[in-house]
Amino acid sequence: MDDRTISVVIVDDHAVLREGTRQILERAGGFTLVGEAAEGETAVGLVAEHHPDVVLLDLRLPGINGVEVARRMAEVSPSTRVVVLSAFDEIDYVQAALGAGVAGYLLKTTPADELVGAVRAACSGVLVLDPGLSGYLVRDRGDGAVTSGVEALTTREREVVRLVAQGLANKAIASELGISPRTVEGHLNHVFEKVGASSRSALVRLAMVNGLIDSR
Repeated sequence: MDDRTISVVIVDDHAVLREGTRQILERAGGFTLVGEAAEGETAVGLVAEHHPDVVLLDLRLPGINGVEVARRMAEVSPSTRVVVLSAFDEIDYVQAALGAGVAGYLLKTTPADELVGAVRAACSGVLVLDPGLSGYLVRDRGDGAVTSGVEALTTREREVVRLVAQGLANKAIASELGISPRTVEGHLNHVFEKVGASSRSALVRLAMVNGLIDSR
């Protein structure tokens, strides 16, 4: 990330929690709060109007649930990175959120400095996941969560996936690995075919859930 200010929308039905999150970001500096919402319809409207860099989204909301809110936000503002900030660490919540395309899943117990770092990382294109959840997902993955395609990835393909997760474009990945952009493209095509992913974001989410890359 450069030194520009990161625009943020906070969505939580508890005013005290919105206030606390706002104060954390304000104290850290480098953030601009462009809106707050206590329920889903208003939240989606704010994102459609302001196209913020990052949304911090609670999953338990009145009216539309947070997973559906995340899906709608992706439709009205594809560039916005939605990071779940939830009190719930159940596997079903995490998998549903990742399936909706969120850029991260954090718990409300996340320390202030880690929350700030995670928001900045998410804005940079990194998928962020609470460290405790990362191990939980790996331990509890069920039938089909780790596919033969994932297991078949070569060492080089895993390196490419790791760099994709850091938000690097093909040219930057090529420079990092000392190979040509065309070779990177070839590796990615093979990876997509092996794991059945249809986009870079889907690939990163799959790799995260299967423990192929770090959460931070």
